[in-house]
Amino acid sequence: MRIFVLGTGATGSYLAHLLTRQGHQVTCGDRDLDRARRFLGKKSTIPVVQVNARNMWGIVRAAKGSQLLVNASAAVFNEIVLRAALRIRCHYMDLSAHLMRNPFKAEQLRFDKRFQQKNRAALITAGAAPGMTNLLVARAASLMDSVEGVYIRLYESTESEDPISQWSAEVSFDEAISLPRVVRDGRFRYGKRFGEREKFRFPPPIGEANVVLAAQDEVGTVPYFLKLKDMDVKIGGNEIDRLRRWYRQGKLSKSRGLIASRFPKTASPRQVARMIRRGKLQNARFAAAVVVSGSKQEDRIEVRYDAIFPSLYQIRQRGLALSPISYATAHMAALFVKHFPRDLAGVFPPGAIPLETRQAILKDVQSRGIRITTKVTRKKILEEDEVE
Repeated sequence: MRIFVLGTGATGSYLAHLLTRQGHQVTCGDRDLDRARRFLGKKSTIPVVQVNARNMWGIVRAAKGSQLLVNASAAVFNEIVLRAALRIRCHYMDLSAHLMRNPFKAEQLRFDKRFQQKNRAALITAGAAPGMTNLLVARAASLMDSVEGVYIRLYESTESEDPISQWSAEVSFDEAISLPRVVRDGRFRYGKRFGEREKFRFPPPIGEANVVLAAQDEVGTVPYFLKLKDMDVKIGGNEIDRLRRWYRQGKLSKSRGLIASRFPKTASPRQVARMIRRGKLQNARFAAAVVVSGSKQEDRIEVRYDAIFPSLYQIRQRGLALSPISYATAHMAALFVKHFPRDLAGVFPPGAIPLETRQAILKDVQSRGIRITTKVTRKKILEEDEVE
């Protein structure tokens, strides 16, 4: 396919390389050409054009002739880029939602009829978390007659002297100041920022960690395609602990704005490698767990999936200087492109694409150095429980 990747930061640049290896004809677009080339690397032959994600017509001109437009820029630009994809009549894919127009529903879903009319597909929130997490929720739900609750637990940690952005600084700040969205008793609600603290055991080498409510995108898509009563997303690790401490100290608020020392710009691969050599950055980890509870015939059933992604140390051994989150998101996005549902028309989050496509993506995951384990627990429903 001819693919235009908008946004050439840590994730977008690595995704462009992965798509090139898959045999696609890739062009990148970014507002800052020098920065884009630093992320792509000196030896990269992938063409880069200057384009501002705020300018729809600029995107249309830059991406004209593309068969797929991948939005790897900040989610705040989603609607602009969606309109550009419709203008040039191409397929669309992005990595996250902004959830500002409607805090409980991904803004991309508003474009469903327009993509149907153009006979094109838009695959949204197609990264690791969200993205892979949505696929695992759908897989667990397929094993049940009915779903009661969906609980996603993430772990993000960085062993470093100073704060280091594993993701875009703007996205990290936006998530940190946003209220968590949850579903309770079948209704959307706001949760307390950094609230509902609990202990959750991740697989080794992470182990037990405190997790708290976080503003994640899965709550804005999953309940629209899966009937459930409860859903929340919680995050643990030293990064969320630091944010929670700043919040309690009154240092983290929308009115204070983004402070560069707390939310530094995403480091380029060369900068990451330099920090590792100097000992300023020792390691980083990222993990995701998906727990779905429900019933199957006369049994209560709980399905748990654990996804362990390569650590920073393991990624560095492969000759790459990427954070675990960028590595995981880029690889999952590349798999979504590899199995892109080009025959569909409309807007689809990962859990709503055809079963065979979801299975093909998850089957390919292991080849990307991502390990997924499964645990299924069944419990007989007692008669007194049914009476209650």
